[in-house]
Amino acid sequence: MVKNMSKADGIIRIIVALAIAGLWYAELISGTLLIILGVVAAIFIITGFINFCPLYAAFGLRTRSKKG
Repeated sequence: MVKNMSKADGIIRIIVALAIAGLWYAELISGTLLIILGVVAAIFIITGFINFCPLYAAFGLRTRSKKG
């Protein structure tokens, strides 16, 4: 598994996941929307920490430089 995400991309994903958690904590989202966004947030947290996105790999994309 070759890392294909830059650090900035990972940080942005983690911030988005934390924003979704904040919306849940403030009770601004609930029900089906909460479930969908919760799954997205979980995926963002995982991919943000491991710096690998399966969708990027499937489409041949990368935001990480070849050097790093």
